[in-house]
Amino acid sequence: MTSDLFSEREKVAILWGTHVTLNTAKNEIEIFKRLKKSFSETEIVDLTLICCFFNFFNRLMDSLDVPVEPQDEVDKIKTSVNLDPDKVKSYLETTIENWPTSFPEPNSD
Repeated sequence: MTSDLFSEREKVAILWGTHVTLNTAKNEIEIFKRLKKSFSETEIVDLTLICCFFNFFNRLMDSLDVPVEPQDEVDKIKTSVNLDPDKVKSYLETTIENWPTSFPEPNSD
């Protein structure tokens, strides 16, 4: 992967996801070493779980021939992922400003 569009962290995540999907990840020792340089153990597990979940879900839907949503529904999702960075920043700042100083303890039952 030689693109300048992705950072090293992004490149190794894409490579790892590809090998998880192809079920060849356990043989990719060098990629795993690169992965460990950019991600914590928890992040590696999370990344792997996300890849596995999407692979599982795609195989399930394909195997059962579950129809894909109509294009107009897909188009709604496409427009909903365009976030205004200033609004996100404002939201996060408001959240931090109003962050509680303490949280209730969970019930013991």
